Amino acid sequence: METLMQSPPGARTLINDRWRDYFAGCGYLGLQSHPELLQAAIEAIQQYGLGTATSRGGYGEHPVYRQVEQAATRFFESERAMHFVSGYLGNSILVQGLREDYEHIFVDEVSHFSVWDGARTAGAPVTSFRHGDAEDLAVCCRAKLKPGERPLVISDGVFPISGEVAPVPDYVQALAPFDGAILCLDDAHATGVIGEKGQGTLEYYGLQGPGRYTTYTLSKALAGHGGIIAGDAALIEKLARNSMVPGATSPSPLPAAAASARALELVRSSPDLGHKLWTNVRRAKEGLRNLGWPLADTPVPILCLGARPGLDLARLQSELFARDICVAHSTRYSSTPPGGALRIAIFATHTAEQIDRLLFELGSLM
Repeated sequence: METLMQSPPGARTLINDRWRDYFAGCGYLGLQSHPELLQAAIEAIQQYGLGTATSRGGYGEHPVYRQVEQAATRFFESERAMHFVSGYLGNSILVQGLREDYEHIFVDEVSHFSVWDGARTAGAPVTSFRHGDAEDLAVCCRAKLKPGERPLVISDGVFPISGEVAPVPDYVQALAPFDGAILCLDDAHATGVIGEKGQGTLEYYGLQGPGRYTTYTLSKALAGHGGIIAGDAALIEKLARNSMVPGATSPSPLPAAAASARALELVRSSPDLGHKLWTNVRRAKEGLRNLGWPLADTPVPILCLGARPGLDLARLQSELFARDICVAHSTRYSSTPPGGALRIAIFATHTAEQIDRLLFELGSLM
């Protein structure tokens, strides 16, 4: 099915010349056309132009990029932060930057492509473990690590299609026997979304602490551009020293970076955004459970409807689209369950009426 988006993505989006209820993508907080973000971008482009046309080394340092990092330190309550051009690169920066601190990498087998790409850049041995299985992780660590060697475990925090939250408490327990163990999370779909302050998976579980690191994405719920790693000064300096990615890549376009800084401040000062999102998630999940779909009781705004005998998911997506409702149909993306899935994204800006109409149309088509 070929589609063309002709407006900013939001709860109502113009696609193929029709306004439709939009339950796809990753704009969970509905900020993609927020007037404060647009104004920040406009002011930046008027004052500074589109970009620096160089990396941040040398003459490429810029006050707008520093504004993003300062806003990130406030949002994540950290000493320092590093802003870089794409959340996809965050995993490479982490595993390269921490290379002095581990000997072997262990990756959840269905982790995002960026996790795998990052792991492969480190030059260390890489072993996969069964998805979300802390017992298998422990078995793999015992089998692969020599005495005194330290593991680095890396996984999505929230998985992009299944909507599962990584079982971090189980991983922490599994890694307890291994001194110096490191846990890294890609929180692309958790940034601004889960945890009471929107700080992601570790905050959600209350497990922030030494040896646990997260890479965040600004381009999804926060509607900005690029990625963030937050931590103490020693961490940020180590990452900058050991990874060439931050210094060798072009930074974000200046208007997008300015919007990112404003988004971080807006979400930090507007807890009602998260509360609206979680209210909508509860409403949608309750309705889908009533239709027979088992969904975990988490605040994650990704609702995964897996394959069922006799149910044609591609046809169901097409029939919903004909009724001006957009959901995604995934067959190959990372964390897609066997047989494919419909992926429903819930936004803070969806109305109760939109959610109820989605549920009604789904029920009538099943």
